[in-house]
Amino acid sequence: MTNNGYVHRLHAGAPGKPILFVLHGTGGDENQFFDFGRRLLPEATVVSPRGDVSEYGAARFFKRTGEGVYDMGDLARATDKMSGYVQDLASTHGASRIFGLGFSNGANILANVLIEKGLFDVAALLHPLIPFRPRANPDLSGRRILITAGQRDPISPAALTEALSAYFEDQKAQVQTEWHSGGHDIRPNEIEAIGRFFSELA
Repeated sequence: MTNNGYVHRLHAGAPGKPILFVLHGTGGDENQFFDFGRRLLPEATVVSPRGDVSEYGAARFFKRTGEGVYDMGDLARATDKMSGYVQDLASTHGASRIFGLGFSNGANILANVLIEKGLFDVAALLHPLIPFRPRANPDLSGRRILITAGQRDPISPAALTEALSAYFEDQKAQVQTEWHSGGHDIRPNEIEAIGRFFSELA
């Protein structure tokens, strides 16, 4: 199914419930977190888009010129596109609130939508990397954000994870962090933290 140019999977939830967008990492697709999203919020509408950029056959949500080096023009394009997509589907399904979950590249586009547009009421960012100084956005005040990360992540270094967390705190968002001792992999304590985070806010 397509909507605003994204191939996606969608489960229509109960009226008046949240809508949850789940965003895959590089090389993933619309199946990567779809079932996980449905388990997290069983009554919600769940939407899982496939990134519209191909990097040597691997799907992504925006282009990059190297590891950790973003094509900022394409990031701006992707942020505008994702924002319109989220708003359109949230309106179509009469969502009470907008939730997001993203891993790696999916976390990065989700984080940049938050930075530029706000939009998400609740967001879980798994191993995000924002390698630039974000602009101030007072619209982030009160939004609920969980960041999960690996202390030895070579792709999303701990110092940049801490800087992103501090940025959201400076915008008066309510931020939680969950660390594990490894790298750019999702571990059981992250899954448990995400489950607690969403169940408390659903």
